[in-house]
Amino acid sequence: MPIYEYRCSSCGHELEAMQKFSDAALKQCPQCRADALVKLVSAAGFQLKGGGWYATDFRGNGGKPAGKPEGKSEGGESKTEGASDGPAKPAAACGGNCACH
Repeated sequence: MPIYEYRCSSCGHELEAMQKFSDAALKQCPQCRADALVKLVSAAGFQLKGGGWYATDFRGNGGKPAGKPEGKSEGGESKTEGASDGPAKPAAACGGNCACH
């Protein structure tokens, strides 16, 4: 439910009221009991939570550009392709005596 701000034009008292969109505007000031409440225009505050188009497409998070995949070097080759850090090590589940090496 939105929170509306009101000000009494008679005594100047300000208040906030949580109301449904369908509720009628308040009229009577709780301070001076005059029928002089005026609804104020204020900024709406809301927060989008979770994932969605607003988080992935329009959120300015300073992340990496979508057109440049990770693991690629300037020349277009993968950083791990062609790199030899020594002999290939057997996989953890493999005993080393198989055709996968």
